Amino acid sequence: MEIWDIYNMNREKTGKTIVRGEKLEEGEYHLVVHIWILNSKGNLLIQKRAATMQLRPNMWAMTGGSAVAGDDSYTACTREMYEEIGIQADMENAEVAFTVTRKDNICDVWLIKQDFEINDCTMQVEEVSELRWASIQEIKDMVNQKIFINYFYLNDLFRFIESKGH
Repeated sequence: MEIWDIYNMNREKTGKTIVRGEKLEEGEYHLVVHIWILNSKGNLLIQKRAATMQLRPNMWAMTGGSAVAGDDSYTACTREMYEEIGIQADMENAEVAFTVTRKDNICDVWLIKQDFEINDCTMQVEEVSELRWASIQEIKDMVNQKIFINYFYLNDLFRFIESKGH
């Protein structure tokens, strides 16, 4: 059972928690992290969601998930990355590119500059069926083919990456 801290619209913990799957009240949010890993070749790590996933099975996506009770964004980022792909995040080369507030969550979009081989990864089979490195153009093409989740902020992310010289 996964328990989440509840935040208000100002990203302040309310002192309340909720069990994953329960409905949040209006004006209540939980914390989510989206993790985009950029290698020195300018490619992003993408993962194919397992066929057994309830939400968007077999779709390509980024690494990430919900913060559990007690996690801050940094902790959730390192935990989710290790849980899903078995790699320790290089937080010396990580930053929150931006934060987006959605219907019931506050989502920190992390960019981590880190090199490693796919063979070094250990996939969490309940969530991930495949990993690969992809260019921004390949991801755009996959979105157009409807095989990659079309995160509404993708163009902002790609501009952010390009502004960093990648």
